[in-house]
Amino acid sequence: MRPLITALGLLAAWEVLTWLTGVPPYILPPPSRVAVVLAERFDLLIEQGFWTAAEMTLGLVLGLTLGAGLAVVFAVSAGWRRWALPLVIVSQAVPVIAIAPLLVLWLGYGMASKVAMAALVIFFPVVSTLYDGLRRTDPGWLDLARTMDAGSPAMLFQIRLPAALPAFASGARIAAAVAPIGAVIGEWVGASAGLGYLMTQALARGQTPLAFAALFLLCLLGLALYYSTDWAARRLVPWQISQGD
Repeated sequence: MRPLITALGLLAAWEVLTWLTGVPPYILPPPSRVAVVLAERFDLLIEQGFWTAAEMTLGLVLGLTLGAGLAVVFAVSAGWRRWALPLVIVSQAVPVIAIAPLLVLWLGYGMASKVAMAALVIFFPVVSTLYDGLRRTDPGWLDLARTMDAGSPAMLFQIRLPAALPAFASGARIAAAVAPIGAVIGEWVGASAGLGYLMTQALARGQTPLAFAALFLLCLLGLALYYSTDWAARRLVPWQISQGD
């Protein structure tokens, strides 16, 4: 109940602020006006939200898959790690907003460029967390496996990967939290559908309440993606018990 009470308190303060200051609705609409627009344009918002949700989900799956695969390659091959790890780090030094126009140019205005943008944003957290987990396996477990004549594949898939899955779960949660960033940035740069596209069109036409309604739906999608990923991580990695549990 605490997050709900906090959210209601912030909405009430927002409503009172707009009433006391008399700020025009095209600059800061009150929550009551946003709620009305949300109900009136619900079909449009759901239609555009479907595209953004698909971009976020596909980008998350693609980023997790590629990031996990590269982290495993780094863990088992020192040669690949020396060559590719600096490139991965350098790729994060380039602002994502600068890469978005290039992805739109190469992949078009459709969903592909937004999925690629979301995957690019979440790629590095997944690689770094899983690789860190793989190289921090308990040495005692590895020594015990060697005394039992376990080969390198068995040690990787039966010891190192299971031991690194809690770290991978943490990276997946971070990825789910930032996946909307990549999708929306891609829609802002160039798109024909999506909540980010709808926000830019609404703001250009002075329809600020509609933009806030799209932002509200985007927040709900981001929360749903995060908590779905957190639920899946808890089920797939049951031995990861936090202090709060």
